[in-house]
Amino acid sequence: MLNKNQKIAIYAEGSMGTLFAKMAEGVIRYSANPITCVIDSHQAGKTVSEVCGIDKDIPILETIDEAFEFGSEVLLLGTAPSGGRLPESWIQIIDKAIERGLSVVNGLHDNVNDIFSSKLGSNQWIWDIRNPINKKPKIGAARASFLSNQRILMIGTDMAVGKMTAGFELADSLRAEAKDVVFLATGQTGICISGNGIPLDAYKVDYASGAVEEMVLKYKKNKYLIIEGQGSLLNPGSTATLPLMRGSCPTALVLCHRHGLDVVESETKILIPPLDEVISLNEQLATSLNSFPKAKVKAIALDTRGLDDVSAKNEIYKLQDKLNLPVTDPVRFSAKKIVNAILK
Repeated sequence: MLNKNQKIAIYAEGSMGTLFAKMAEGVIRYSANPITCVIDSHQAGKTVSEVCGIDKDIPILETIDEAFEFGSEVLLLGTAPSGGRLPESWIQIIDKAIERGLSVVNGLHDNVNDIFSSKLGSNQWIWDIRNPINKKPKIGAARASFLSNQRILMIGTDMAVGKMTAGFELADSLRAEAKDVVFLATGQTGICISGNGIPLDAYKVDYASGAVEEMVLKYKKNKYLIIEGQGSLLNPGSTATLPLMRGSCPTALVLCHRHGLDVVESETKILIPPLDEVISLNEQLATSLNSFPKAKVKAIALDTRGLDDVSAKNEIYKLQDKLNLPVTDPVRFSAKKIVNAILK
């Protein structure tokens, strides 16, 4: 498996600077591993800082052949295509990487091991993150509701609105306050970065809440659990939020939203309701008419990318006044407001 000293080359063909590069950007921003380069012929010659606004001068290359010259040891598939399927065009790239001695981190639904395991050398491996270790956990039974720790679930108005990012920032800020905190990943990027968690969308629906419950119970002695959110109650293509609520029995919620996002990004183009209604919906479902712990939305994590600092702060203050809740962009302005709301 991936250790923290191995040098990673990220394959993100045609996606850097877009929402499809979530895994690439997440690993670049939070992984302890050294990132040697990114491969994306559309942005070749630029740096990650220039394309993504992440303050790292990692070069973006045109081909995988150039990545070998940077001492890369692992190829990480950093793009999330629609449906999470392995594109046919990637097969040749992965084959070339394995031939040159690289290991592979794969966050897609299709198992790369099924294709390439026979070609691996003695020191090579393939990590198919979405292949759960325990495929049939116990059925969820609200066991987490009896725990005495604080379980903060990140929820969102849609996919790709910063639930993982805000969760990492919140966990880091709590550690800075010397709090006993663990980030519990539920998606491939979070698992790759943190080294723990479950690939929630790889479980059958009947087992999903049980998988979340088992993960939470494993860390029952830790005071604060930050549970990575997936999907949204508003998105018709998502089934992940409800098992997250049922399995973790959260004691608090943090709503994540991207500024300017008015329509759910799906084929049906569903309008996003006013945020106070979104908050009410999530709170009611999380507590299930008082059958579960009374979880309230404690703060809003607002993704303000595309705005300058002055405009971003103005939008934050406007939303804060409207909802009477702490609002911040945890990447630009830290997660301190959210921490204060949780600790209060």
